[in-house]
Amino acid sequence: MACAAGALMFVPWPEPAPPAGAGGRPFIWNQDQRWQALEVAFQRARETGCAGSRPRAEAMLGHARGFVAGAAAGRVGPESVVFDEIERTTFELGPIVAACPETIPEYVRLVTRMRSAVKRQSRHWDMRLAATRTRMYRLLYGGRSALEEAVLQAPPGFFPPLVPGDDEPSVTPSAEVLGVTVHSGDILVSRGGVPTSALIARGNDFPGNFSHVALVHVDERSHEASVIEAHIERGVAVSSLPSYLKDVKLRVMVLRLRSDLPKMMADPMLPHRAAVAALAETRRRHIPYDFAMDFADHSKLFCSEVVSAAYEPFGVTLWMGLSRISSPGLVGWLSRFGVRHFETQEPSDLEYDPQLTVVAEWRDLQTLYSDHIDNAVVDAMLEGAEQGDALGYPWLLLPLARAVKAYSSLLNAVGLVGPVPEGLSAAGALRNRQFSRMHAAIKQRVVLLASEFERVHGYRPPYWDLVDLARRARAAFRPGGRFAGGRSAARLPATERAWTLCPNTSRTTASAWPTSSGGARCARAR
Repeated sequence: MACAAGALMFVPWPEPAPPAGAGGRPFIWNQDQRWQALEVAFQRARETGCAGSRPRAEAMLGHARGFVAGAAAGRVGPESVVFDEIERTTFELGPIVAACPETIPEYVRLVTRMRSAVKRQSRHWDMRLAATRTRMYRLLYGGRSALEEAVLQAPPGFFPPLVPGDDEPSVTPSAEVLGVTVHSGDILVSRGGVPTSALIARGNDFPGNFSHVALVHVDERSHEASVIEAHIERGVAVSSLPSYLKDVKLRVMVLRLRSDLPKMMADPMLPHRAAVAALAETRRRHIPYDFAMDFADHSKLFCSEVVSAAYEPFGVTLWMGLSRISSPGLVGWLSRFGVRHFETQEPSDLEYDPQLTVVAEWRDLQTLYSDHIDNAVVDAMLEGAEQGDALGYPWLLLPLARAVKAYSSLLNAVGLVGPVPEGLSAAGALRNRQFSRMHAAIKQRVVLLASEFERVHGYRPPYWDLVDLARRARAAFRPGGRFAGGRSAARLPATERAWTLCPNTSRTTASAWPTSSGGARCARAR
């Protein structure tokens, strides 16, 4: 009997067939020739040097400023050709600016003004239309990408970690955070540093840069700021601002509800009241993490839903354009983690909501390149998912995972946190572990290939080259975490494992189980 029970521990439970996705059409740039032409332009500009490139850069910046001014004047629809010109000029400026980094500050101002103009015009656009969403994505995400490509080619010191946006008026309690005045009710959209953060950011019909959303509360008397956020291992919780910032953040954006919205004009304290209510609800009851990503059912909450649920009772519906996850391979992978809703609220998409103003954005420049590599690796892995790659796990570990899950459930029952998050199955935890190991192995190979690229060409590979390197690395990958040649990802040199799994730390440790951002926990060794 005991043997039979033990044998059953090895038997995977039947899993439902992957659900249908959102039925949309994922965005594809499909402009390889354009990217190659930009790289050739960068090579030529490098040969010319800043002295030869700067006059052209300044002339193009002047033309681009004129286009942005035209886009900001009057009402302009998303179909306007002025946006075609803005997109073209923004991309073509990138290689010239990268070769002459003294022009980067003006390029930053241009991209920031362009975002402000687009968001201001989008107040009059129908966010439900695919054409509208595509236009905003090409300009806002495209502009950020072009800027970051230029920054990554420049020496340190030309790009400020903090880029101010628009200082949207607010009367709610405030606090100073890293040079920015944040107000109660502000929204923090960030990017974690673990592999599944990249999966969350890229796993969307419109792949993005952000993986987490949190709500700011500032106490009226003490002006102490706290953060309300959903962690997968312990559900919704309140963190101090220092604790929030201590977790690896590759980028953070501050968003604020527009002060001229009808609801805000009637009640300027609305954001603070939403934050107060969310704080009280979090302290009143245990709110589990919602792996299904059902933003309509607030008995459980995922990170984006923490914010949308807070504002909903006050008549504000965030995510005017819902996120869609349509690719069958991606849907299949996410469903194995428990996701059941594929028309939902993704962190990256909140930036496109015209009800919100971008107040500021921080980037960790030391890890920005690692962020790009993470994205490229996930993009290559998701291409594999569309080609039939399964997200499996070593079935021999299933009994151990089930025992750990049972132990975790006992801890959850008495209000404690276990190694396997509440709501995540044992098989899901193993898949998370396998995904992180695959990502780490492919990334380690990409880092080596990128270093060789830089040695040969004299500059870092831009994103399109990183994706190509990631495809090559993935093609060399073999089941069981091995590359062609038999090298195991689990047996990387210790320094390479640390760099790969936990960037931006000198020495690190990593657990096998997910953390709040969905991947291995990284902590600086003391």
